[in-house]
Amino acid sequence: MVLDLLAGLAFSLLFLTAATNASGLPSWARLVIPFALGMPLALRRRWPMPIFCLTLALAVLAVLLGAVSFAYVSPAYALYVVALVDTPGAWVPTTAIAVLTLITLGGLVLAGESSHTGAPPWMTHLDVPLIGIAALGGAWTVGRAVGERRVYAARDADRLAEQAVTEERLRIARELHDVVAHSVGLIAVKAGVANHVMNTKPEEAQDALRVIETASRSALVEMRHLLGVLRSAEPPDLDPAPGLSGLAGLAEQARMAGVDVDLDVRLGPAGERLPEGMELSVYRIVQEALTNVVKHAAPTLCRVTVVAEEREVRIEVMDDGPGRRVIPAEGAGHGLIGMRERIMMYGGDFEAGGVPGQGFRVLARLPNVHASPGGVS
Repeated sequence: MVLDLLAGLAFSLLFLTAATNASGLPSWARLVIPFALGMPLALRRRWPMPIFCLTLALAVLAVLLGAVSFAYVSPAYALYVVALVDTPGAWVPTTAIAVLTLITLGGLVLAGESSHTGAPPWMTHLDVPLIGIAALGGAWTVGRAVGERRVYAARDADRLAEQAVTEERLRIARELHDVVAHSVGLIAVKAGVANHVMNTKPEEAQDALRVIETASRSALVEMRHLLGVLRSAEPPDLDPAPGLSGLAGLAEQARMAGVDVDLDVRLGPAGERLPEGMELSVYRIVQEALTNVVKHAAPTLCRVTVVAEEREVRIEVMDDGPGRRVIPAEGAGHGLIGMRERIMMYGGDFEAGGVPGQGFRVLARLPNVHASPGGVS
């Protein structure tokens, strides 16, 4: 509003300079008309349409009285805000501007020819109103173009924000699932074992309860850490993320649940190191695959192979179980979906399903955005 006030004052002084040369007007009119044309522009953002109508009426009066020949710049300045904030039908800008442009061009041509052909006197003065119409049309066009650009920018920002929220929700859901499912799955299996052998094999039941105790404590620690990161506004502690070095721990937990795990991790002849994010994905994929083996195939034999070569990282988890779900579960699981989403983040390939006569297999291939042995690239 302050800028508009300064602009209105500048317009008023400009109109005042032009009005001083107008003959046939009383001195008070030559003073009032310029300020009446300029000063209302300070309120154009508060009342766009009323200010435009007021300045347009005053501009027509000023031109008819011969006070200011270019008074149309005042309503054009107000019309810009009307076009910027008003939302009539989409047909208004195109139709109105096209009609105004045709009228203006045709009128200016006729006015120019009239000076050479002896046309009636009224045609020789068409240039002033037609130029005024052109100025109003230009102000409307610019205002509407800027307004539409702002609308599109706001929609794009909303879309990007919604997309970011969705991606973050999926990321949190994946992490929660990966953190909880492994430990809870192990607890569920061992609780079932303890319930069945409590009376007949108390020693085995005690072993199962020890596994439940260890897994539950581990799950609580991981959950508290993850929830603490989500609730805190402070930057999270930069603890090392689980990686290839944690695969042995996953295998040991699966062994406690009754799965004989054969773990084979090969880093290639050059000992390639993987980026931290990719190591975390490999860890989570193996974790979820072993969780499924524990829940649906244990006791069984499982072979886990992780090969990090120069061009790709291959993960294969193969068990010799029945190749199908053997423990009924309520609802649909999200483990395979989470694994597939992690693979898609790197543009890799993912396969999961039963192999006739061999059990169930999870196979993932990731393009190796590898680093040199001295550090992560």
